[in-house]
This record gives sequence, structure tokens and C-alpha cells, in this order.
Amino acid sequence: MTAIGVVLGLLSAVVFGVAAVVQAQAVRGFESSPDGLWGFVARSVRDGRTMAVVAAYLVGFVLHAAAIWLLPLYLAQALVAMSLPVTALASHRVEDRLRRTGWAAVGVVTLGLVLLSLGAGEPGEVQTTTTFVVALWLGVAALALASTAGRHLPGPLLGLLAGLGYAGSAISVRGVGTPVDTVVVVAALAVPSFGLLAFWLYSLGMHRAAVPATTAAVIVAQTFVPAAVGVALLGDGVRDGWWPAVTAGLLLATGGAAVLGWQSAPTAGSPAPAEPTGRARPC
Repeated sequence: MTAIGVVLGLLSAVVFGVAAVVQAQAVRGFESSPDGLWGFVARSVRDGRTMAVVAAYLVGFVLHAAAIWLLPLYLAQALVAMSLPVTALASHRVEDRLRRTGWAAVGVVTLGLVLLSLGAGEPGEVQTTTTFVVALWLGVAALALASTAGRHLPGPLLGLLAGLGYAGSAISVRGVGTPVDTVVVVAALAVPSFGLLAFWLYSLGMHRAAVPATTAAVIVAQTFVPAAVGVALLGDGVRDGWWPAVTAGLLLATGGAAVLGWQSAPTAGSPAPAEPTGRARPC
């Protein structure tokens, strides 16, 4: 089952990685920055590329959710970090080109994922308690409150908030199981609530900063937070004697993502990543 979960997680990473670049092209074609959530939603439903991205994310989410049920959260989320090298490769389409340091960081992320895969133990049980669901919705409320400052934040910080949203969505999946009752339904509703806020914040971040820079911040948040929650509170396991390898793998995967984000951030005097032309800039 672990092997199946790893394959599903990697497939979701490919879908998410390519979709992120199309998402960047779409939001950079907007006439103005998508500062307000509901204005962003109203504009997005009329944009074909944005709707294609939403469809791709739904496919990626199904694959990712299956991986979450089969794997510890720290491994499922680290596998999604592989969307970062996919995004880095595909982002040539929007002129966010990598330097040598960036490609080295991609290799570090990959090495970290190998260590995590080797050390992964059994996933924790589905959580269908009222306390768990209340905690989820407190998280939704906190993220919604933090997002009100979104129009004043730079791209990487918006990516960090988006990563917290995707982390919340992944954790919420652990509350969805059978038999279906009120608690399970309320937990399931937290998944798209976190996801909608995260999608908007991610889009706003990519409107303001390089795709890898924003994506790296997303990856760091959505990897570390579920990893900590999964091991500390949800019963995720690690193979006997593999704690050092798993810890090193998590640090390498997220550290590589952070370095990639830092080195791909626009430097002083560089052109802004977004141009409100209604279409993507040529390569």
C-alpha cells in the first residue's frame, strides 16, 4: 500500500506542478491584482484557463487525498513537494528561469524525499471527533482573518499563507471517513474551505512574484505543518531506527524548497513578473 501511495502522491505532484504554471499565466493576464477573494472568484469563473487549473487541481486533490489515506502525512506532503521541480521546469514558459543553485536545490529536495520514503511507517487513523473538527474550523477562521492583509503582503508571504491553507486541507482529509455522519460532513467541508482560501492567496502571490519563489513558500508550509501535526497528534509512524533519516529528509526537502524560492526571487531592478496584458509574455 505504501508503494501505491507514493505513486499517487508523485502523480498529484506532477498535476499540481504543471497547473501552478498555468495558474500563474492566467492570473498574470488579469487586468488588475486579484486582491479580494470574491472578486477573484467572480473573475475566475469567467476565465477558461483558471477553470482548467481548477479542474486540474481537483484531479490532483483526488490523487493526493488517496495518498494521505495510505501514507503518513509527512510523506504524503513531502511527495507534493515534488511539484516544485515540476513547476521549476515548466516555469520557463513564464520566464522564471533557474540558475545552477536552483537546480542543486531541486536535487536536495529529491534526496530528502527518498529518505522520507525509506523511513515512512504506518499512517494514523481517520479522526472523526468533534474536537478535531472544531480545531479545523478554527484554523479556517484564522486563515481567513490573516488573508485580509493579503493585498499588502509580498508574494513569498502570500505563498506561506497559501501553504498553511493547503496544509489545513490535507489535515482535514484525515477527518473524512466512514460511516458518514455530521462530524465527517463538517470535516469534509473544511477541505474546500481551506482550499479556496489557499488557491486565492497562491494566485495573488504569483501575480506579484516569481512562480518558484511563491511555490517554495507554499511547499515549506504545507510540508512542515502537516508533518508535525501528523506525528504529534494523528498517530503517524516512523520505521524503527529511521527517525534521523526522516528528520534529515524533511529538513532537506523543505530546505531545498526554501533555497529554490530565495534564489528565484526577483532581484532589484529586475522586471516585474506580471504584466496586465491579458496574455502571457513570450519566452
